[in-house]
Amino acid sequence: MSNPGGQVVRLEISPRTLAWLVAAIGGLWLLYRLWAVVLLVVVSLVLVGTFNPIIEALEKRGYQRRYALGLLMFGLALSAALFIFLTVPALIDDLTLILRDLPSHREHLIGILLRRNLTAPLGRVLSTVGLDQTLERVQNYLVGYSAAVMSAIGYGATTFVLALYLLVDGKRTRGALYAVVPRDYHMRLARIIYNLEQIVGGYMRGQVITSAVIGTFAFIVLTFCRVHNALALALLAAFFDIFPAIGAPLALISTVVPALQRGLTTSIVVLVFMFLYQKYESNILVPKVYGQAMRLSPAVVLLALIIGGTLLGMLGALLALPIAAGLQMIVKELGVALPGDDSNDPAERARDEKTEAAYDLMSSGATAPEAGQIANELAQGIRDADAWVAASKAKKKT
Repeated sequence: MSNPGGQVVRLEISPRTLAWLVAAIGGLWLLYRLWAVVLLVVVSLVLVGTFNPIIEALEKRGYQRRYALGLLMFGLALSAALFIFLTVPALIDDLTLILRDLPSHREHLIGILLRRNLTAPLGRVLSTVGLDQTLERVQNYLVGYSAAVMSAIGYGATTFVLALYLLVDGKRTRGALYAVVPRDYHMRLARIIYNLEQIVGGYMRGQVITSAVIGTFAFIVLTFCRVHNALALALLAAFFDIFPAIGAPLALISTVVPALQRGLTTSIVVLVFMFLYQKYESNILVPKVYGQAMRLSPAVVLLALIIGGTLLGMLGALLALPIAAGLQMIVKELGVALPGDDSNDPAERARDEKTEAAYDLMSSGATAPEAGQIANELAQGIRDADAWVAASKAKKKT
């Protein structure tokens, strides 16, 4: 290539740069082809990050890891059984009553709509819609998605089993990870793993808070309106609140439709209160709770939910916040400066340097798994880096 001055400019790419470029392209291609497997692994790691702190807390109380894992699984199974026992019979009862009274509710609603000129066209449209045909269409729609539901259940079971294996062999898996990572990066890796667990824990605590709040609110509203099976319906609304994309409409349906038993006016009152609460939750509660727990600004929380839901639907929205917080933390730990980022803390940097110095002293002569365990304890504050540095300096003086 020649420039206007007649000088020849040569662009040369080194073999190493070319190899990195080919590796990056190959990695992106594999990520595209194996995105389902990658997603399965990511969800498994989220489950591991959720359950591992609980298991470690039980280990500190004297339980062996396998017994702690068994106790956790028993608690989860008991909670699931209790949830099913409280909700499923009540839902079947409510669904039977709704289907029985649905024709009369429909006629009552049509009569109300036809009384006013503004809503009369809607009433005439509703009167021409066959109830049996509508129910048949809904049934066919659900049957059409049965294969997708079974596939999702299969992926969910596989994900859960993989998470169990990782939890059982947690120390061995972590030791293998430290064995392949150079020792100069062990402390960064330990801080990343520890912070990821804190992020996932904060996310799960935030989810528990939002689900508990909407469940309590729904129970108060339904009890005040004297809706049958208020506790079961509130628990169901709290469960649906876990799912970002479809949770809001499902929570509305699970509370508004059963309220038809008390009349159309009661159902409208429940609809208004639940709709207002969901606006409060999505615009105020969720950004505040998750922003504080995961160190994300409200704008980043909303943007992450939108991007995750657009790319991967409900599951993407469900994983958007921990992934966004995790990426932000990893970028910070790797020392990558982002545009407009002024979060560089000299005190924190000095503390990290002191911790890494203590790690070099403590891990001298240790195997990779042992060194990884030391790095993990330093990252969690279990071992005091300052004490080790001071003791080392005193030893050198003597």
